[in-house]
Amino acid sequence: MNRRALRWNLGLATALAVSSAMTTPVIAHAQGIAIGRAAPVAELPDDFNGDGYSDMAVPVPSATVGGKAKAGYVAVMYGSSTGLKASTKQVFHQDSAGIPGVAEAGDAYGSSVTTGDLDGDGYADLVVGASGEDVGTVTDAGSLAVIWGGAKGLSGSGSVTLAVGEGSYDRLGRTVRAGDFDGDGDLDVVGVENYLNLRVLSGPFGRDGSAQGTARIADMDDMRLLDLAAGDINGDGVTDLAAVVNSVDEYDWRHIRYWTGTKTGLTAPGSVKGANGYWLEGGESLDIGDVNNDGIEDIVVGRAVDGYDSDLEIPTANGGMITYVPGSRSGPVGTRAKVFNQDSAGIPGVAENNDAFGDSVQVADIDGDGYEDVSVGVPGEDFDGRSQAGSVVTLRSTAFGLTGRGAKSYSQDTAGVASCCRFTALK
Repeated sequence: MNRRALRWNLGLATALAVSSAMTTPVIAHAQGIAIGRAAPVAELPDDFNGDGYSDMAVPVPSATVGGKAKAGYVAVMYGSSTGLKASTKQVFHQDSAGIPGVAEAGDAYGSSVTTGDLDGDGYADLVVGASGEDVGTVTDAGSLAVIWGGAKGLSGSGSVTLAVGEGSYDRLGRTVRAGDFDGDGDLDVVGVENYLNLRVLSGPFGRDGSAQGTARIADMDDMRLLDLAAGDINGDGVTDLAAVVNSVDEYDWRHIRYWTGTKTGLTAPGSVKGANGYWLEGGESLDIGDVNNDGIEDIVVGRAVDGYDSDLEIPTANGGMITYVPGSRSGPVGTRAKVFNQDSAGIPGVAENNDAFGDSVQVADIDGDGYEDVSVGVPGEDFDGRSQAGSVVTLRSTAFGLTGRGAKSYSQDTAGVASCCRFTALK
């Protein structure tokens, strides 16, 4: 995830908080992290072993592997009728049997992950980005590889490379998403290349990693792609793509881009505009889900980085904020956007500089009421005398969209929340 690839593992933190505090089954997606409820396999893009329960992949790109700093790995745990089972943990890195490449310092294997059934065999597969991978003499070209799912779960056997960056510092794999962007029934994979371009791999995929087609989509406005999310934001049944971007020359200039999926693939990008007719303020992270339960998915953006000039015009940016943008038949509606921070009514805590509220955002129905709620990472939160101890804040959703009413905060000191697992260096 780049800063977000291992940016505090919101998905894991949310899993721990929610599974300990609630008995309602959960399914959640964020940066390849997924946690689970029983459902038909076809509805679970993260069921690696086909048992009807969602599984979880946790990328750790900054981890040391075999003495190689920041070589990176991905840890996987499997779901069950009693939740995630730490005893089933697998660890994949570039020195694992069958995994392409060799673990080297700075490879950042696990820079990003995404899941889905790429080969159509009924089992979810895991796509792993390694943004620091050198390809021959090309430094930090980056790569995307797939680990295939099966009845026994993920296996390095047969794992193949899907694509590599072609230029120095392309860093392909720093962000990756899967979705059916051309509506043909086969999953496609999109990665960010050179911060500015999208590399689109069109399914179906063969077991040798071959794709039906490949294309590049360049951003003609010279905008840097910070994060991606996939979902149907216009309700036409074809997956769309959204991104948070900023100007290469000015980090303070952030907004929300989207590409509509069509039968011929992704269209030219549009930008979400606010009530004043100008681009709506963006951020650094985002996710997509049906927050208001109207059958059309919505965008939620996290803007955790504060202290820039634009904060003067956006008081809610203090300490970080999130923005909810509802979808519609004509796409995202920025004029109906809602903004929240820790000073918003009902949200626990107080907005303070460097809290980083919105560092990660995740959309999922965590209370089983049919509305997809929003979990927000706050890694800079101080409490109980501890500096930057971190927390997760969950916001409820309604037919009118996101609300601060009933919001809850979870930390590792919250009753019932346990650290089930640690992800550390591999000797």
